[in-house]
Amino acid sequence: MVAVKKDKINGDALGTGRRKSAVARVRVRPGSGQITINRRPLEDYFAIEQDRRQVLDTLELAGCAKNVDVVITVRGGGTTGQAGACKMGIARALVSYDMGCFEPLRNAGALTRDSRMKERKKYGLHGARKGTQFSKR
Repeated sequence: MVAVKKDKINGDALGTGRRKSAVARVRVRPGSGQITINRRPLEDYFAIEQDRRQVLDTLELAGCAKNVDVVITVRGGGTTGQAGACKMGIARALVSYDMGCFEPLRNAGALTRDSRMKERKKYGLHGARKGTQFSKR
């Protein structure tokens, strides 16, 4: 079960999302459907449609895309990792905001942490797995 987190000062629902090395802190409050990421609108922050869609799909699954405002602070990683972190953070914050959203978000996999990480480079190799070219002579 997801722990319910609320801001003590102004009652915002809070959620934290992670993907690769990106971390997103999300606040959800009643509003008109405005999404702000690092003090910039969603369309300005994520230039790629796929990343914007990932953030918006979570809100549409829960059915509250037009009646909540979302404020996100995201750090680390690249744009795809940040979009995935925002998706998970929004899902967790929406569950804190309204427990009725839990079932559709859980079934869509929005509450599950994507544990895939970059594999580290090993010594003696060119990358994580690529070795040197074999030479017979």
